[in-house]
Amino acid sequence: MQVSHSRIETFKQCAYKFKLRYIDGLETYFNGDPANPLIVGTALHTGIEKDVKTAVAEYYANYPVATDQNIEEVIKLEAIIPKCKAVLPPGEYERKIECPEFIGYIDLLVEVEKGVYDLYDFKYSNNVKNYLQSGQLHEYKYFFERTTGEKIRDLYFMFAPKVAIRMKKTETPEDFRKRLRLELADKEPQLVKVDYDPNKVVEFLRSAKECRMATNFEKSPSRLCDWCDYKNFCETGDDLMVLPKNERKQNARANYKKIWLYGLPFSGKTYLANKFPNVLMLNTDGNVKYIDAPCVAIRDEVTVEGRMTKRVFAWDLFKDTISELEKKQNDFETIVVDLLEDTYEHCRLWCYDHLGIEHESDNSFKAWDFVRTEFLSTIKRLMNLDYNIIVISHEDSSKDITKKSGDKITAIKPNINDKVALKVAGMVDIVGRVINDDGNRTISFKTNEVIFGGGRLELKALDIPCEYDELVKVYESVKTVEAEPVRAARKPAAEPAKPAEPAEGANGYPETWDDAESDDNKVHYWKSSSGVYHVQAIGQTLDDIGVDPSNLVEVSEAEYKMALEAESAPVETATANPTETPRRTRRVRGA
Repeated sequence: MQVSHSRIETFKQCAYKFKLRYIDGLETYFNGDPANPLIVGTALHTGIEKDVKTAVAEYYANYPVATDQNIEEVIKLEAIIPKCKAVLPPGEYERKIECPEFIGYIDLLVEVEKGVYDLYDFKYSNNVKNYLQSGQLHEYKYFFERTTGEKIRDLYFMFAPKVAIRMKKTETPEDFRKRLRLELADKEPQLVKVDYDPNKVVEFLRSAKECRMATNFEKSPSRLCDWCDYKNFCETGDDLMVLPKNERKQNARANYKKIWLYGLPFSGKTYLANKFPNVLMLNTDGNVKYIDAPCVAIRDEVTVEGRMTKRVFAWDLFKDTISELEKKQNDFETIVVDLLEDTYEHCRLWCYDHLGIEHESDNSFKAWDFVRTEFLSTIKRLMNLDYNIIVISHEDSSKDITKKSGDKITAIKPNINDKVALKVAGMVDIVGRVINDDGNRTISFKTNEVIFGGGRLELKALDIPCEYDELVKVYESVKTVEAEPVRAARKPAAEPAKPAEPAEGANGYPETWDDAESDDNKVHYWKSSSGVYHVQAIGQTLDDIGVDPSNLVEVSEAEYKMALEAESAPVETATANPTETPRRTRRVRGA
């Protein structure tokens, strides 16, 4: 068995943990901690070896969304890495030591003369005393000299200072980061020389032999168990690191409704949302005249203290409210955001302040993505809460869409960035348009190329009265869509297998394509707005046929065959293999 310093340290700490990690190969989930020692330490090593930019990119790559805590860890890396590079001599990084019984990596190997080196190991820690008792450098010297025949002159630890201050309740993120940078400015890395001790090597070799001969891996409970990745598995048998049991679970979250309502001002959106149980309004426009629910005003808070004017951004207040709601220390059941587009604008202004810009175009490469990521990640936090979530938007009908024919038609959609709107629509169950037609208020769930809609649920009703009870009835009648609604979104394999030739009908057209190969083993028949019929064969996408999905309505096979037999409508068919010439392609113009 090939061992390393870290493996033997794990074995000495807890033999059972060693077994789970290195023998059973049981992996653990990343907990998302912005200060994860492995991720931050790896980024530090990368920065010393390469540069700060590469280190920061490597660090961020481990997290799907950057949080304030991530940014603060990056501030630390940006301050510490240049100082570490300044105290280290040039040399070879990540030098591998390997033999049948040992493997290790030297962080930095510096040649002082022919065949003689100094050895450096980097530690991102303030615990100098503990590391000086470690046998790691001694083991590296022993195995390096044994495997190469060259010599190690001196051993060094380079300790990068770790700053672990926390933000005070009275501080804004900007104030805290200023204090953090001041703290970092006073910190310097330490180079500590270690005298070689052969007894450390003897101790390691004994432990390695004991590890190789072990057959019974006992648990070693200690205070370190609280920081062990295997704690739940070890103590209670909770197996969070492998596949779950094959059992259906009751989804408690299905009881919480996630709805997006949009419409013209004063159409009744907020009045309807107020009818939900135990509502908390997060209001941005002050339109609470007919609302009796508790309300949090989402707006900038400006205070004047003497000659100092302090501003708390509305976006900070919005995020703080979500943080409080996450604690579930309240009896609210429904959270209403009114208006969603105002929160997006608050987010933009907050991001401008953080980036030191006046508009996204000032730093277009970074700013647009920063704003969108900050907004969507926060809205996702909101949607994940165990409450009914109602978001409200005004309707925007100021833009026209030009169709292929050249005709212009008015687009009806929420008053928010299109890309953001599509993402939010994917987070909610239902998107409804509230319409006030001379006092007759309705909710429309219709959606097409000019009317925005969406959501995760498939609706049976398209229009209902704008009343709470009617909305609940519709919500309860829907079913979760189990597959993507547009089957043509998937591309066929580069070289799909040629399907069997289907039997021909009386007109020389295929009677069935059931034997052909497809992702859903089904042929689809479509009719365009101009009256042309199309066949989407098994294994094809609508892109292969060359048609616009937004102008199509799926029809039955029977209707398609009737059109063929009567030859009263234009019809197009295509082969199931788009790489081949179609076996039958026919376009019949109607009389």
